[in-house]
Amino acid sequence: MSVIPFPNSDDEPDESGKLDGQPEDTAAPEILTGKVIRRGGEWRPIIPPSMRTRADVAKVLRFQYKRARHHVLWHLVRAPWRLVLTVLWAAVGTARLSYALTGWWWVAEQTYLRHEAVAANEPREWLTLHKHARETRLVRGGAIAAGAGAAVLAGAVVTVHVPWAWVPILVIAVPVLAWAGRPADKPIINSAVVPVALERLSKEVIIRALGVLGISELNKALARDLENAVVLIDPICRDGDGWLSRMDLPHGVTAAQVSEKREELASGLRRPIGCVWPETERKRHPGALSLYVGDADMTTAEQPAWPLAKRGAADIFQPQVLATDPRGRRVSVTLMYASVVIGAIPRMGKTFLLRLLLLICALDVRVEIHAYDLKGTGDLAPLRPIAHRYRAGDEEEDIKYLLADLRVLRKELRRRTRIIRDIADKDYERCPENKVTPELAADKRLGLHPVAIALDEAQRAFEHKQYGAEIEEIFTDLVKRGPALAIIAALATQRPDAKSIPPGVKANVVLRMCLKVMGWRENDMVLGDGMNSVGVSAVMFSREDLGVFYLAGEGVAPQIARSQYIDGPAAKLIAARARVMREHAGRLTGYAAGEDQDGEIRSFLDDVLTIFGDDEKLWSETIAARLAGSFPGVYADITTEAVASQLRSLKVTVKRVRETGKEPRWGCERSAVAAAAGDPDA
Repeated sequence: MSVIPFPNSDDEPDESGKLDGQPEDTAAPEILTGKVIRRGGEWRPIIPPSMRTRADVAKVLRFQYKRARHHVLWHLVRAPWRLVLTVLWAAVGTARLSYALTGWWWVAEQTYLRHEAVAANEPREWLTLHKHARETRLVRGGAIAAGAGAAVLAGAVVTVHVPWAWVPILVIAVPVLAWAGRPADKPIINSAVVPVALERLSKEVIIRALGVLGISELNKALARDLENAVVLIDPICRDGDGWLSRMDLPHGVTAAQVSEKREELASGLRRPIGCVWPETERKRHPGALSLYVGDADMTTAEQPAWPLAKRGAADIFQPQVLATDPRGRRVSVTLMYASVVIGAIPRMGKTFLLRLLLLICALDVRVEIHAYDLKGTGDLAPLRPIAHRYRAGDEEEDIKYLLADLRVLRKELRRRTRIIRDIADKDYERCPENKVTPELAADKRLGLHPVAIALDEAQRAFEHKQYGAEIEEIFTDLVKRGPALAIIAALATQRPDAKSIPPGVKANVVLRMCLKVMGWRENDMVLGDGMNSVGVSAVMFSREDLGVFYLAGEGVAPQIARSQYIDGPAAKLIAARARVMREHAGRLTGYAAGEDQDGEIRSFLDDVLTIFGDDEKLWSETIAARLAGSFPGVYADITTEAVASQLRSLKVTVKRVRETGKEPRWGCERSAVAAAAGDPDA
């Protein structure tokens, strides 16, 4: 291997791979010394990250067990038929060996020569050959007879003295005879057909997949040096429920180019597209590729249960579980001191993700929630029992309602600014960074509790002809100054562009969540300028990747995640639990407390469903008491008889029911109310 000198340099590299005069702290870039290629290295962990916890080790052992179990069962099921085949082919092998031995004794290889002598009319030659054959037969026959006699004698001795020895003899002899008897194209034992989920990922498989992507520089490198074109940084290893491979691509090839062809890569690997997740290791260089190949499709694999789904409270000052990554690890976000933007094409799980963020806020009793469903489909309706402000729809009155709320929040922003400034001047230790702390947020007297305002289909507000400019101005101010003052702004849009995400908002949002988008412009509009060019591209997601998104702003580098799935009924139960928590803490205000009806046409059945919570049966008097407590502005004077009368008029069966641990009284079942309301899943 020849030495490649540095440009404009006559120096030769020394044994350490450095040039004369090169500074000690400067690494020579890949100097060819004639022995090996020296590459810039990195500190490798002594214990791989995938083996640091008992759970990680258990996953590796579980995979090896499943693979071994599959092999054993595969061959065990086929063992009886293979035993029959072995015996049959052993009989054929015995016949073949007998035939071959007979031919050897008869000197069959000389038969052709004798026939040639007869045809040439050479009797002397024939007599010479015949004499040689007769003598050879005597010798070979004696050898065969002696061998047969010895075999019979040994068999008799074994049968009389050590009969158990026939077992290993047959175990060895029968397979050998079967091997001699079977045709070459009919093996008795074939390899197990291993499911894709249990196949090992190898460098050869990866190179084969990379070679079909149609990347010209990659193909050239593979053609020049197939073995060394792609360099593995670490051995391919198990990581979670899948395989992790870290590699350096050939010079001039970027990980972003591979990510853009994720579908073709999955085809080359012969894996479902939901199992294949290429990512760029941005901290190393653009050609550093991290390829994770899961055992199961990420979009359909079973997720760990959301920790807050059935119990517990949230603290938005601390990281809260939001999703899982392709390796099955939990992904958390810290909502405090951050604004959020969510972008995606329709029907990819954008609203579900926004609702999940609001549910996290709902389970922190300090957070005041302002939820605006500008799409108008009611996807945020589960938040109604705890929302300080709530609206569904994009009609003129809805936009006015939103604008009025934003104006109030702008005033609140200014009030909080003065309070924080005063506290910091008087007691710096209480407010060390001139921002709201958990202690300040918990002090009701200060009114510095967190406020979360969320807009679904935000473009409907920003593009409003009459009020859009003012809404954009106020919302931009909230995004810029609000995080330090405990005001969290979140918007979601299915059309990420300059109008739906104003420049002032885009430049100051911290948490960015991008589900499937159709082009690099939309991708960079949500995740940040230049993200697509460095391989952070939600364009690679498929239409089947529901709930899968790129999360930027939490941690050092963007990461792929799949949001926890909380459907409508589950969201209602969580909101009901959050309402009880807020009632006990004295934190129920605004819309949820019946103080903000604004002429809204209420649904009696929906309100009854809301106060049912987790109960399946309630007395009429309990329903009346709960309605009066939850919506005092509407049902303060409602009576037991009025409840029963309205239920009957709405086709709900009123009968004697038994509350948990109590005697039967007149009331109704939750299922009957849900059926009458047209919501059988409620």
